[in-house]
Amino acid sequence: MALSRVYLLRAALWGSAITSDPFVSRRLQLGCSGLVLGAPRSSKLHLSPKADVKSMISYVVTKTKVINEKYHRFLDRNFPRFYVLYTIFTKGLRMLWADAKKARRIKANMLKHNIKFHQLSYREMEHLRQFRRDVIKCLFLGIVSIPPFANYLVFLLMYLFPRQLLIRHFWTPKQQTDFLDIYHAVRKQSHPEILTCLERTIPVISDAGLRWHLTELCSKAQRGTQPAVNDILVLRECFSNHPLGMNHLQALQLKVLSRAMLLTPHLPPFLLRSRLKNHTTVIHQLDKALAKLGIGELTSQEVKSACYLRGLNSTHIAEDRCRTWLGEWLQISCSLKAELSLLLHNVVLFSTNYTGTRHLSEPWSGWHCPTVM
Repeated sequence: MALSRVYLLRAALWGSAITSDPFVSRRLQLGCSGLVLGAPRSSKLHLSPKADVKSMISYVVTKTKVINEKYHRFLDRNFPRFYVLYTIFTKGLRMLWADAKKARRIKANMLKHNIKFHQLSYREMEHLRQFRRDVIKCLFLGIVSIPPFANYLVFLLMYLFPRQLLIRHFWTPKQQTDFLDIYHAVRKQSHPEILTCLERTIPVISDAGLRWHLTELCSKAQRGTQPAVNDILVLRECFSNHPLGMNHLQALQLKVLSRAMLLTPHLPPFLLRSRLKNHTTVIHQLDKALAKLGIGELTSQEVKSACYLRGLNSTHIAEDRCRTWLGEWLQISCSLKAELSLLLHNVVLFSTNYTGTRHLSEPWSGWHCPTVM
């Protein structure tokens, strides 16, 4: 029996035909299959290369987080002032990166479904508008940092001129409030000139009724009285044609209106007119989208940001007062069609004397704010 097994094994290894007997052939096949199927299995488990890579990545990430936490504690303990700036800068970069990804996603969706800007939701429109202004403001730093070793100069400029060079993500909460007050002070400086330009155009208006209404409106603004919604809407015809239509405004009017909208006035009149048209059109489209959404759906920061964009210094006004003002603004804006000049002047007429704008009630550290461009 033992000799037979040795013989079968030898035949299996060398592949030689042992015999033509069917019984022997069957034993040979069974012996070979037994050799294959009966082989002992290894008791050790080996991870796949992918699992090894994943565990290594997980280990590196964990160690990096531990080192990063120790580094933060070291800075906070030994360099507290620098740590505050470092924290704001890193958070600002993360927020800017998140804004960029969201803007890219919105743009991709617009291209995929052939959607225009005015067809977007209110929050998507506002995000694209604000992100575009942030990118434009960052262009200067990007150009300055191109030459070799210019990074040190960029950091120095960022530290010395944060309001002019940095966007809102890199401001401290106190800087946000202070800078918004400074920007609104720039807007307020142009309000008397705008009212003076309106008074000068009163004799040119042919309709006696419109002349009387515009005179009353300018008198209310000078007396410190907040105009009603109907006081603005009754002048729609006056601001759609000569002399106060968008295409009939003089160079001086374009400059002071640009300062009121925080746009640079140091451009030729045709460029100022084009920028004011585009800016006012975007606000009008935002107003229509906001009317569909409803003011009640906005958060406190979104409400105050919307009011500030439309000329109201909402940094020190209570939220309920801001919602009331924004609701009245939407009544005016949604009643207009092609009277962009009236909406543009409404930034001054409807905000300069609103109750609470000259009193401090509650500070605001909102995220959105316009910049001078």
